[in-house]
Amino acid sequence: MSARQVKMIEGGKLVIPAAMRRALGVATGDMVLVDVEDGELRVRSLAKAIERAQAIVRRHVPEGSSLADELIADRRGEAERE
Repeated sequence: MSARQVKMIEGGKLVIPAAMRRALGVATGDMVLVDVEDGELRVRSLAKAIERAQAIVRRHVPEGSSLADELIADRRGEAERE
């Protein structure tokens, strides 16, 4: 999607064009994540940020492993040692 010029209004608010909101999968009232990277404002949907975090974790967890199961086993082991 090509860049669009938008106006900043009072209170530092930006109006994101409808086509861009649809492309992001966000609607009025949704939470988004914003950050500044290399002098640019970046806006991401919360769902996209979670998807990206899950992909990062998946790269470091062997296939068939369950981090939740490992955590539960760890906690049970700690409880038994107490």
